[in-house]
Amino acid sequence: MTTEKKVILVTGGTGLVGRAIEAVVQKEEKRPDEEWYFASSKDADLSDRAATEKLFDKVKPTHVIHLAALVGGLYHNIKYNLDFYRINALINDNVLNLSHVKGVKKVVSCLSTCIFPDKTTYPIDETMVYNGPPHSSNFGYSFSKRIIDVQNRAYNAQHGSQFTSVVPTNVFGPYDNFNLEDGHVLPGLIHKAYTAKQENKPFVIWGTGSPRRQFIYSLDLARLMIWVLREYQEIDPIILSVGEEDEVSIKEAAETVLEAMEFKGEVVLDTSKSDGQFKKTASNGKLRKYRPDFKFTDFKTAVKDTAQWFMDNYDTVRK
Repeated sequence: MTTEKKVILVTGGTGLVGRAIEAVVQKEEKRPDEEWYFASSKDADLSDRAATEKLFDKVKPTHVIHLAALVGGLYHNIKYNLDFYRINALINDNVLNLSHVKGVKKVVSCLSTCIFPDKTTYPIDETMVYNGPPHSSNFGYSFSKRIIDVQNRAYNAQHGSQFTSVVPTNVFGPYDNFNLEDGHVLPGLIHKAYTAKQENKPFVIWGTGSPRRQFIYSLDLARLMIWVLREYQEIDPIILSVGEEDEVSIKEAAETVLEAMEFKGEVVLDTSKSDGQFKKTASNGKLRKYRPDFKFTDFKTAVKDTAQWFMDNYDTVRK
């Protein structure tokens, strides 16, 4: 019996998570009945329906991992909430509707912990998405991500579609956004440590260093997303995260970065800068029911590998 060939289209395929999935597929998870296509924004403007349809007709996917999104830092989000909502709503509608029209068997979309209510109890779990509005700073982006879950449920109710989603916590790894202005927390710390070391200046942590975060290494997230694509049968989202016990403070994350970068200089806390949300603790109880034995990469090892990748690729990523 020959197994039917799967053609898997990954939108946003050249970003942080897309590159990690590509690396895991090539090195660990290659299967003869799967053909993977990693699409970037150069392949198609997914906010344009005709361009998206052209991509679907070219690739002819049987499965889709939907990572593509318009993203930005905090300041950007505050200023352009409407744009973040509209453009992401268009992208998501095009990808999901064309997946339905073209007979795609399964879609796994990537959401974000920002979908959860701003005022909530901890730990957050998958049942709490609609308990209140998201944080006001990036409500446009957050609602566009929530609407993916609404569409997944509606496509399933009306057409029996197998469209689902995952909610990762703070992702980091190679190909991250290391930009000092609007990059993520961990790559920002790595870039700052590199600069401080080169210029022989103090390393400055913004805020008190006390907020706590759950960080997930991009390669671990990639392994779990491939599992979701192949095995997870629910329409309901699943949080992909390290456990609550593996939450670290920004100060601890910074110390891990400094150790990885072998930084020996002075460390300063700039408490004039705001801390942002104190914590966003998410429960990975549902994941653990399915994958009790999944081993996450040790945080120190993952940070060291990411810092090394940054140094090796400094000329291309510092921009």
